[in-house]
Amino acid sequence: MPLSPSLARTLAGRLSVPVIGSPLFIISNPDLVIAQCTAGVVGSFPALNARPSGMLADWIQRIQDALAAHDARHPDRLSAPFAVNQIVHRSNTRLEEDLEVCVRHRVPLVITSLGARPEVNEAVHSYGGAVLHDVISDRFARKAIEKGADG
Repeated sequence: MPLSPSLARTLAGRLSVPVIGSPLFIISNPDLVIAQCTAGVVGSFPALNARPSGMLADWIQRIQDALAAHDARHPDRLSAPFAVNQIVHRSNTRLEEDLEVCVRHRVPLVITSLGARPEVNEAVHSYGGAVLHDVISDRFARKAIEKGADG
């Protein structure tokens, strides 16, 4: 299956290797994401790592500012995009608020897990972002694609 247009556009010419740094619970933070992205791999973190929830916008802005500064200094070696991991299970009481922050900041990649939700995919696609879905089987991968995930 070819890359979706939004995913291809997001990744084009920005990776040194095709790697996504895992969004590690507790461990992943802006410093790690910035280091990953400036090294040419997709850096990521779980939205739930930003605590309290109001910190999510600050984390994203910090990452965006650092990557923009890197890109200005290194126009021949642009940073890789970053991703925010969203737990989309109905038990995540922060999902709606965290997703709104991601949309407002136009996060380039959103990694969804624990459920495939078309409304999340649509929100990310509304600004040109791409959605990757974390799966455990081919069956779940196909369901995620059917519901609008890019990969």
